[in-house]
Amino acid sequence: MATVDEPLYPIAVLINELKNADVQLRLNSTRRLSTIARALGEERTRNELIPFLSENNDDDDDDEVLLAMAEELGVFVPYVGGQEHAHVLLPPLETLCTVEETCVRDKAVESLCRIGSQMKENDMINWFIPLVKRLAAGEWFSARVSACGLFHIAYPSAPEMLKMELQAMYSQLCQDDMPMVRRSAVSSLWKFAATVEPAHLKNNIMTMFENLTQDDQDSVRLLAVEGCATLGKLLEPQECIECILPVIVSFSQDRSWRVRYMVADQLSELCQAVGPEPTRMDLVPAYMRLLRDNEAEVRVAAAGKVTKFCQILNPELAIQHILPCVKELSLDSSQHVRSALASVLMGMASVLGKNKIRNSKQKVRILFGICTGLKIKVIPFSNDSACPTMDATIAHLLPIFLFLLKDDFPDVRLNIISKLDQANQVIGTDLLSQSVLPAIVELAEDKNWRVRLAIIEYLPLLASQLGVKFFDDKLGALCIQWLQDKVYSIRDAAANNLKLLAEEFGPDWAMQHIIPQVLEMIDNPHYLYRMTVLRAISLLGPAMGSEITCSKLLPVVISASNDRVPNVKFNVAKVLQSLIPIVDHSVVENTIRPCLVELNEDPDVDVRFSANQAIQGIDHVMMCS
Repeated sequence: MATVDEPLYPIAVLINELKNADVQLRLNSTRRLSTIARALGEERTRNELIPFLSENNDDDDDDEVLLAMAEELGVFVPYVGGQEHAHVLLPPLETLCTVEETCVRDKAVESLCRIGSQMKENDMINWFIPLVKRLAAGEWFSARVSACGLFHIAYPSAPEMLKMELQAMYSQLCQDDMPMVRRSAVSSLWKFAATVEPAHLKNNIMTMFENLTQDDQDSVRLLAVEGCATLGKLLEPQECIECILPVIVSFSQDRSWRVRYMVADQLSELCQAVGPEPTRMDLVPAYMRLLRDNEAEVRVAAAGKVTKFCQILNPELAIQHILPCVKELSLDSSQHVRSALASVLMGMASVLGKNKIRNSKQKVRILFGICTGLKIKVIPFSNDSACPTMDATIAHLLPIFLFLLKDDFPDVRLNIISKLDQANQVIGTDLLSQSVLPAIVELAEDKNWRVRLAIIEYLPLLASQLGVKFFDDKLGALCIQWLQDKVYSIRDAAANNLKLLAEEFGPDWAMQHIIPQVLEMIDNPHYLYRMTVLRAISLLGPAMGSEITCSKLLPVVISASNDRVPNVKFNVAKVLQSLIPIVDHSVVENTIRPCLVELNEDPDVDVRFSANQAIQGIDHVMMCS
């Protein structure tokens, strides 16, 4: 889109290009309509340019040109003389509202809404509302589809008699023979409803809504689901319960799985619309049906909302009604359902954590099941007083958590591990570490490199949650092992992971557990692994500080400058350049510069280039200091 500050182009050329047979030239000129308008002035733009566009924007033109024209005209009000003359922009946009291409019509409607919101009330009555009426009565469905998106702009400015006429016209569009028109009507109903008076809202708009919810096309009904929450906010609480709640319950049993999917996907918004008490009374059974739906896609959407839904309920209701469904979902035949459940499961900890289990027999059964899975010896309590209270999270969620950690599908295990911080807050480090470690080790060696990459990205989270001692004992070796992976993305992520761990546990820990193993790899016979070491050093340098970098890391980089492989040597130059801000000037001049000067005389052109770049970096730093 052209801007006001854009320099003026030869206007005659641009105007001629509007008529050119070449589509690209017409498109370029159309995108500079504002430039042409500024050159012509407001009067000539109204009297010459706009009529020309009205005559030449027929459906036969290229869709991209028409789309650009619809977009440009939306910001044309200043170029035709302001809001007093805004109505002159309506004819070309009205034509664009009738074209066959959807994106052109949508952009034309968007521009008309923008222009209509700036027009004076009299102009709305004289120009805009008649345009809406013509489109709504149009012979072709495309005009009627466009009309639906304009009623909410036209209605507030209309006198009382016209308002009743507009309501009647919209009602007719909601019953149109063409499904495309009804889809547009239901999509725009909520915007129209927001402008209608409360008395008409319940009587007229809700009648339209009820008719649309019973439409024979599922594409119309599923759009009605999206609007239930928005429409519910416009009604009084009791009216919402009377009008919206039965529709939601009905939609949750709709014959079309796409409608049921939309209910599951919009569930949290729908619950907010009807309020917590009706949710507990009426929507719990509906949600349970969705969790047990025949279609996997519906179960996926429902499983992804389980935490948000349980937050509305009290813990007792969640345990009694929702948790049995959650346990069934953890055994679901669809891996996508299990994956969706795993991504939100531990969020339920905040809902169930405060609820305690005090019956000793029940606790013994739960502890026995958990400890059997972890291979821990369990001793039953002899009486209730000897048995401590147990969080409901450990009792109900941990068994599911442990089961999903052993899932055959990697994404399920990854989703569980990615929410480890939520689990740690309730379960505790000891129990968590024993349950998570086998899954981490298995994922770290997965044959799919994307799975290995994901677990590397989660490792800093694991480190912060499980603590340094557990990390040293169990996961430290994996971090070094990944540096020698066959896939470059894994090696690069592993090097970045070392930097994050050094920042998490501190330089002293890194000096003891990371640095020696990394530096030993510089003698690896494979040059790719030697390059990985250099990459790790460049990342670890800032985290380790100047002293360790100079004493431990820099000598290894200097020695690598004598490598026989040019790829290693030009990476040496890059690493040395990255270390310049970390070390003292004396080290730069006495150690780094001589090495770079030597590399600058290397036979390989890439090595010389990288060395020269690094030397220029040194000179720049010296000049700045």
